[in-house]
Amino acid sequence: MAPMLVALALAAQQHGQAPDSARFRVQNTLTLTAPEGAKDLRAWFPLPRLDPEQEIAELVVEAPPGWRETKDALGNRYAYVELSAPTGKVTISTRFLVTRKAVHADVDPKKTRALSEAERAEHAAELRSDANVVVDAEIERLAAEIRGGETNPVLVARKLYDWELGHVEYWVKDPSRWKASPVGSSSYCLTSGTGNCTDFHSLWTALARASGIPTRLKYGSLFKTSLDGVDRDASYHCWPEFYAPGLGWIAHDVALADIFAAPIAIDAANQEKVELTVPAGYTGPDAAAVDFYFGNLEPRRVTWSMGRDLALEPRQSGGPVNAIPKGYVEVDGREFTQWERKMTFTEVR
Repeated sequence: MAPMLVALALAAQQHGQAPDSARFRVQNTLTLTAPEGAKDLRAWFPLPRLDPEQEIAELVVEAPPGWRETKDALGNRYAYVELSAPTGKVTISTRFLVTRKAVHADVDPKKTRALSEAERAEHAAELRSDANVVVDAEIERLAAEIRGGETNPVLVARKLYDWELGHVEYWVKDPSRWKASPVGSSSYCLTSGTGNCTDFHSLWTALARASGIPTRLKYGSLFKTSLDGVDRDASYHCWPEFYAPGLGWIAHDVALADIFAAPIAIDAANQEKVELTVPAGYTGPDAAAVDFYFGNLEPRRVTWSMGRDLALEPRQSGGPVNAIPKGYVEVDGREFTQWERKMTFTEVR
């Protein structure tokens, strides 16, 4: 590991963020009640991805008879259930052991360059707009203004990262004034100057793609120390990966970095929300954490899926699925949203 990465990893470890690896037993459950008179129900429940940074063992799936595992074109795995004339309660549950490694990417700008035309063609899917990641004239103008004359992808990525830290606020800092969008929207984040992780990272992705940097979003969950062993849904979290020739895919988490970028006035309205946003507790501004999250991820997370505007397997009846951090259900060919997901975990030490 390069000296700078070692320094950042050690600094983050002092704050409880970055041991080399961590293990967690996970229980993940989707439940719904089939609507009266339904003829057909289909559900796609994400299984943990088989990515290099996480090892999945002892996976058990409990689901209605006939369920099967499927995988889409992006490598996202699902426990897929299809029921005719469904009635009553439907439950899909998984449990598994995940061993997660810390991610430490090389972000040395001397080792990369701008994309070639062949690489632009190869990564066309990670350079275009999605429904809620909009690369338009306004985003192109802003991206050009932020990057100036810089063309090195690592240096441009850091400029965009720092710009967001100075211009966007994570909504949990002041929930009386700021809200997240319901869909993870680059346009909402730019206009409102606030949002949740998907809003933050949708805007960053739009700016990066407008700068010729292929970017993709991963969706997972953080294993927050305050929820270890607690009977409460741990929700979801997302983060981008950008591609730099010679270095490969580089993760960052500017949304979490924003929590540590400047003092937050903690009060009764935001205390729990701030604590539940970060993986290992909040103790105030932390410049080391801000630097750490550019190219590094602590191991207190699991990845469920990757991508936006998804085509599931088997293909859903409706249009592209915005994202699938928790699950997706259709009843009689239309999206059905009256379901609940609950993910709990216990760290294995």
